[in-house]
Amino acid sequence: MADSQSDQPESQPERGGAATDGPEVLEERADGVRIIRVRTLDEAVPYRPSFAGAYQAIFSEPPYRERFFPSEAQAILRSMIEAPGNITILAVRGLTQVVGFGAGLPALQRGDVRKELRGLLSIPQTFYLAELGVLPQWRGAGLGKALVRHRLRLIDRRVYTTVILRTSAARTASYEMYVELGFEDMGVYMEVPARRTDGTVSTDRRLFLCKVVPRADDSSGEGVSDPETWVSGEL
Repeated sequence: MADSQSDQPESQPERGGAATDGPEVLEERADGVRIIRVRTLDEAVPYRPSFAGAYQAIFSEPPYRERFFPSEAQAILRSMIEAPGNITILAVRGLTQVVGFGAGLPALQRGDVRKELRGLLSIPQTFYLAELGVLPQWRGAGLGKALVRHRLRLIDRRVYTTVILRTSAARTASYEMYVELGFEDMGVYMEVPARRTDGTVSTDRRLFLCKVVPRADDSSGEGVSDPETWVSGEL
């Protein structure tokens, strides 16, 4: 899990409401979970209640222990989809049961991220992985890694050369997973305020991780056909 409520993008114009033929299926897994990309608000409608429940359950656990109301969780899903340039994916079981999720957007849209990383990275060429979560009963089978890999694969590498994220400074299993996927600790920390499950409001420390991704060759298209070689860190 990367970040939660604090990872909503800055306000953007209404978007994402056009009708489509349904979400794009990115992967059908042997465990019955399918990973889909949600591009519009209409596509998200069947999944909103289940997403809200999953979001609440995931972030109520350590190390975050954050409290979200269903309306807040659904608003986060909406903000993810409305963000220009977003990549929003869901892991779904059955018709509409959300068991995991991931989202990302251009770092330029995040004022707090720009502030923390100014002078360290080229922000216009940086993509931010803002959300990641998997329900406890679905962990341990590579679903979290799959949600990261699919987002990395979908990033426009003609534009973005660096991917960043925030995760708990407690260095949980999520931290180890990101390191395995080739992310490196930037040594940059940020205090994030949040409402806890006991009703109090406090801050916790997040650290930034980054990964340099190979640039696509605009003229030949080379380097874009085999994401596994660079997603696993073998640049």
